[in-house]
Amino acid sequence: MTTIALTGGIASGKTTISNRLRELGAMIIDADEIAREIVRPGQKTLKLLVERFGDGILAPSGELDRKALADIVFNDDDALAALNDITHPEIRRITQERIDARLADEPDTIFVHDIPLLAENRSNYDYDEIWVADAPAELRLQRLMDDRGMTREEAQARIDAQVSDEERRMIADVVIDTTRPIPETQLQIDEMFARLRAGKFADADEVSYDTAPITIPPEERTSED
Repeated sequence: MTTIALTGGIASGKTTISNRLRELGAMIIDADEIAREIVRPGQKTLKLLVERFGDGILAPSGELDRKALADIVFNDDDALAALNDITHPEIRRITQERIDARLADEPDTIFVHDIPLLAENRSNYDYDEIWVADAPAELRLQRLMDDRGMTREEAQARIDAQVSDEERRMIADVVIDTTRPIPETQLQIDEMFARLRAGKFADADEVSYDTAPITIPPEERTSED
């Protein structure tokens, strides 16, 4: 079993990377996706969140109102800690269940943990490698405005709320440049995946990356996650 942590700032191209890795045979463990599953109506975790934060976090449909919850925990460390205390144990439990099930059938699986806030959480990095999706802040700003309809101020606030690109690179074993057209980005991924299949791990001292601002036409861009 090989484990990779995939991270990157907002609009850095993580989705393109994870999609390609899935095509190559890796199993993607998306913590955000699991987090959405455990707060569906009727789930125990949603009930615990309502007990802690009140009915105001529910939409009329009974589903979680994510914006209402985000408004509560934003800039409130105690509320954020409470949210994490409720959700993280269940996310870890489900993650381990899925890993165990896959290993029973395919013990040589490469697992990719998609963790957007890996650097922010300053976790114990218990992975064989950490991969960082990398794109200059100005390009990510442009992606957020063009593809998510954000104003420049909204997009900049989202970027500023995360750690810097330099801090992410500091924890990286591999940095994947997502400023280039999709075929070139996929080639980087294919080469890294083939290396892992051969049982070779990256030397972090040899990692290189391109930090020059580059504007890629929308039809040629990688995914913006």
